Amino acid sequence: MKLIVADDSALLREGLIGLLERQGHDVVAQAASAPELLTALAGAQRDDREPDVVITDVRMPPGMGDDGLGAALDIRRQHPGIGILVLSQYVAAAYAAELFGGRAGGALATTPGDVGGLGYLLKDRVSRVADFMRSLAIIAAGGVVVDPEVATRLIQGRRSALDGLSGREHEVLELMSHGLSNQQIAERLYLSASAVSKHVANVFSKLELPAGQDNRRVRAVLAYLTAANT
Repeated sequence: MKLIVADDSALLREGLIGLLERQGHDVVAQAASAPELLTALAGAQRDDREPDVVITDVRMPPGMGDDGLGAALDIRRQHPGIGILVLSQYVAAAYAAELFGGRAGGALATTPGDVGGLGYLLKDRVSRVADFMRSLAIIAAGGVVVDPEVATRLIQGRRSALDGLSGREHEVLELMSHGLSNQQIAERLYLSASAVSKHVANVFSKLELPAGQDNRRVRAVLAYLTAANT
């Protein structure tokens, strides 16, 4: 896959780029600040090398606040087809809630593949290269990957709603959390597409995610991840 890596730590950035390239991926650009990230993306697009996923830290120049995550939100608004992986030591709850909550763009995904995937991982908790690469693959395929600590900060009070799901609805939601589309879930569970659509609708209803609410699929997956890891 094609990637852009943004981190103000030169050692970490170069180390991550080396890892990705050894795994056979193409790092089309890198950046050490939030403005550089947006400039790098524009340059990659001009060269017809738009990335599949942008990896960015949270705290970067110029402000050393949540600049990197703010740039990720800008990218999400303007280029929703690009996957975003936030890789940081910090949980920036307000910006992260906006990124995952569906307010970062107009028409966001109702199924994987409509827009790029999303991820938020904590650097200190990534212990295996294989797990990190799998997370990237899920995001590139349109799925959602969230560290349990981040998910807990983003979603509260959903466990009781999850307890109300049927066994089949739990299965469907678990496969949704792996980035599978409705059609892929149907094939995995040997169900018809209409049956899966009904189960998905039931999940949304029981999690109190009504039609018209932005990015219901992402919200449902976050609720599942939070409950599964607490």
